[in-house]
Amino acid sequence: MDRQGRYTVITGASSGIGYATAKAFAKRKKNIILVARRDSNLNELKREILQENPDLDIVIKAVDISVSQNAHQLYRELNPYQIETWINNAGFGSYDSVYDQDLEKTETMLRLNVEALTIFSSLYVRDYRDVDGTQLINVSSAGGYTIVPMAVTYCATKFFVSAFTEGLAHELKAANAKLQAKVLAPAATKTEFGKVANNTSEYDYDKNFRAYHTGDEMANFLLQLYDSNMTVGRVDREAFEYKLSEPLFDYAGNSKNNQKSN
Repeated sequence: MDRQGRYTVITGASSGIGYATAKAFAKRKKNIILVARRDSNLNELKREILQENPDLDIVIKAVDISVSQNAHQLYRELNPYQIETWINNAGFGSYDSVYDQDLEKTETMLRLNVEALTIFSSLYVRDYRDVDGTQLINVSSAGGYTIVPMAVTYCATKFFVSAFTEGLAHELKAANAKLQAKVLAPAATKTEFGKVANNTSEYDYDKNFRAYHTGDEMANFLLQLYDSNMTVGRVDREAFEYKLSEPLFDYAGNSKNNQKSN
């Protein structure tokens, strides 16, 4: 195993955007650490990657990172690897009113979308803030910039992802850090998201959305963000166009009303 080489970590790699992103990075000859719950899906993805790129090192970590202890343990297990890029893609949605939402599902969504992402981001920043060429890419949503009806709690989790990552990007730049923090915000994407969010075994994207992207298209957008010096890659929900930009939220970096530093 070539642990002297550099690796890209992708959470939520067993399907959808994560699956496609792993293949996209493999085409760039990147060693990859695949993280998700479904071992069989990860092994199939590893097999597909190695068919085309047999010289790569593809590492599988089948773990439920919605459990915080598992997230910490996974990060410790990855200490021997030199991680060039960390992509927090794992997450899921839930379509329901706050009144009717399943709290057990909601609690798991909060742990995965918010807690696990924060744990990994914080630990990665501590270890790689001053390492050349490193990137942290957190996958948010167009719903992390716009509140969508019947998805209020999901959007709130993604507002956290967007605000946290944009704020971290400001923080890193102010510290002249070498690590870059970026946020990808997809709109409707044809993945397993629709099934999980709606608690159904079948979901028709053609029927339910005027427009949507594929996982491969979103992986390409992620690579565009990766190659750029921009902080945000966002799909506009109305125009359905993808744009790269600087941070979008107001930032009180120079406010006279900030707490005074010691």
